[in-house]
Amino acid sequence: MDLGIAGKVAIVTGGSSGIGLAIARSFHNEGVTVVINGRDEAKLEAAVTKIGPNCRGIVADLTTAEGAAKLYAFARQSGPISFLVNNIGRFDVEDFFDISDERWHEYFEFNVMTGIRITRPVLKEMLGNDDGSIVFISSEAAVRSIPFMVHYSLTKTAQLGLSRALAEMTRGTRVRVNAYMPGPTATDSVKDYFHGIAAERGISFDDVLRGFFKDDQPGSLIQKLIDPEMHGRAVVQMAANWAMNGTTQRADGGAVHSIL
Repeated sequence: MDLGIAGKVAIVTGGSSGIGLAIARSFHNEGVTVVINGRDEAKLEAAVTKIGPNCRGIVADLTTAEGAAKLYAFARQSGPISFLVNNIGRFDVEDFFDISDERWHEYFEFNVMTGIRITRPVLKEMLGNDDGSIVFISSEAAVRSIPFMVHYSLTKTAQLGLSRALAEMTRGTRVRVNAYMPGPTATDSVKDYFHGIAAERGISFDDVLRGFFKDDQPGSLIQKLIDPEMHGRAVVQMAANWAMNGTTQRADGGAVHSIL
């Protein structure tokens, strides 16, 4: 599909694995120069090779102001930033009563502040150029609050509020800010999590998945993990669609019981 975005520049944070890697690859397939960051140099280099010749990577930790400035300056060497996908995030299964204050701050750093730090200079540039599109990768957990992942759910909800507030700043311009809510996806980290449960219980990976969708995700209409490539294509289409601003697109497999 030709979305008419060839030759532009996109930043995909955390683009060395999972959904971020799939998004970066989809941008690259549209002829976009893609800039990704990560904290593991070997993993980052492997991802750059996998994505293609128009991908550039830099080791930059967005939990620091210095890391965000480093990524922005590196990306600007390729030209004006037309797309930013805030994909960095983490998840853990933890009991609410065991989550320390330090852990809460850690989650805000990873799931919220990383996006804020890189969006500051990028959004300012986009508004100055009257052109650009930003997407925050949230989660269905943002609206289907998960009690054993309270810190994850809350920070993902915060991303939706942040996205909409920033979109309000774009009124009357050609700049847009949206959010995207994937459901359970077959990323390496998610598969590793389920494999760990399988090993612990002495059952198969498929049995663990069946139990997960039966007990934890009974509302899912597809009853299976989503291929990251599906999200990659959908996010790029959303980023390129000038009719979408200030909205959230769901791709949760029907887990959220709502028609909107």
